[in-house]
Order: sequence, then C-alpha cells, then structure tokens
Amino acid sequence: MNQTSSNHGFSSPTTIIEPKGIGARTITTFETKIAGRSFKVEIGKMANLANGSALLTYGETVILVTAVATKKPRTGIDFFPLSVEFEEKLYSVGKIPGGFLKREGRPSDRAVLTARLIDRPIRPLFPDGMKNDVQVTATVLSVDQDCSPDTVAMNGASIALGISDIPFKGPAAAVTVGYIDDQFVINPTSEETE
Repeated sequence: MNQTSSNHGFSSPTTIIEPKGIGARTITTFETKIAGRSFKVEIGKMANLANGSALLTYGETVILVTAVATKKPRTGIDFFPLSVEFEEKLYSVGKIPGGFLKREGRPSDRAVLTARLIDRPIRPLFPDGMKNDVQVTATVLSVDQDCSPDTVAMNGASIALGISDIPFKGPAAAVTVGYIDDQFVINPTSEETE
C-alpha cells in the first residue's frame, strides 16, 4: 500500500477506461486498510446517471451509495429538502422472504435510525439557503457480520456527494469506536461488541 499525504492513506488509484460508445465509462478504484480490513471505493462502476455514486466494499460488506439532486430549487419552502434512505435488503444477509408475500415491506427501525445517522453529519455541510431536493440512497448489497454497514454507508454518502456536482462542503467520515480491555478499538467486530 502506497501511503502519501496527497491520497490520505489510500493506495494509488487504479483507473480503467472502458471502450467509447454506448456504456463507455471510467472506473476509478481506491483501496486502503481500516482496522486490518480492506476498504475499497469504486467510482464510475454503477449508477452513472446519478449526480454522484460510489460502490464501497469493507470486508465482505458491499454498499452502493447514490446522490441525486434536482436542477431547480423548490419554491415556497423554508427548509432544505434532504432525503436519506438506507435500504438493507434481505438478500444482503442471505435471506429470501418466504410465504405468500415476497416483498421487503417498509424499512426496519434499524434502517430508519441508520438513515438518520447518515443525515445528521451531512446536512450542515450543504450551503445555507439551498432549496434543491437532494436524495442520498445507500443500498446494502451484501453484509459481513464483522463489518457494520452503518459506517460504510456514512462514508459512502460523503464520497458520493463529494464527487457529484451538488454543492457540498464536505467531506465527513465515520468509524465505530469501541473500548475493549482498556484500549480503544476502531470498527470492532460483532464478537468484540458483545
């Protein structure tokens, strides 16, 4: 891993340029280690029609985070219309709904709380008086029980907004900190948190 002050601990980016024409795109990958586990960010791989998108992998946890905004501000409102969604699908943990209804249903309480956790640090980083609708969606594609999707999604939201054309005074970053055996531990495993 090449560590320099210019890339903030990430390895030198790997860039893949796919052929021109329909579906042409540039995929840039950054990778580093956090708490002994690989943390990879891929930009340009998926959701290319969004203002900004990033595919993040931490351990075996994979999350797609997208950020979109309207071109014109909303009129007649006195608040910033930011919407954050955290979608943790059952297939991400290897479950498929059984029975008559095969639908996911409404978001779980945990998903709502995680969306709020993402919202709180990024909301103040938008310009004052901004009235454009902004939606940040974090879709969990797979979950490693030792790598919490919450902090990965928070980091992904900051990255997706940071690379987009949406006015954003970021970045923001997140880790989970535990205190085990008189030592602070970054991103403790599920076993360590018990």
